[in-house]
Amino acid sequence: MNWKLFADLAERAGDKHVSVDVEDDATVEDALEALLEDRPALEERVIEDGELRSQINILRNGTNVLTQEEGLETELDEDDELALFPPVSGG
Repeated sequence: MNWKLFADLAERAGDKHVSVDVEDDATVEDALEALLEDRPALEERVIEDGELRSQINILRNGTNVLTQEEGLETELDEDDELALFPPVSGG
């Protein structure tokens, strides 16, 4: 599963593009856990008190899974692309 990371999240992960291994029946949560597994600086920025920080957005193929799909329980297909965004502001 491929992740695209943006802004300071990419810096904390060490790259803008990260591939992780997940099972065939994986969910977004499984892929997120695989992404954060060996990246404590990224986990600190994304997770708070065991939960996804409210200002973090996760997109699957351009669709926000937290507002337009099944949240972290969204099931993945092998060709899906995931993106992790920090808060966005500006005009």
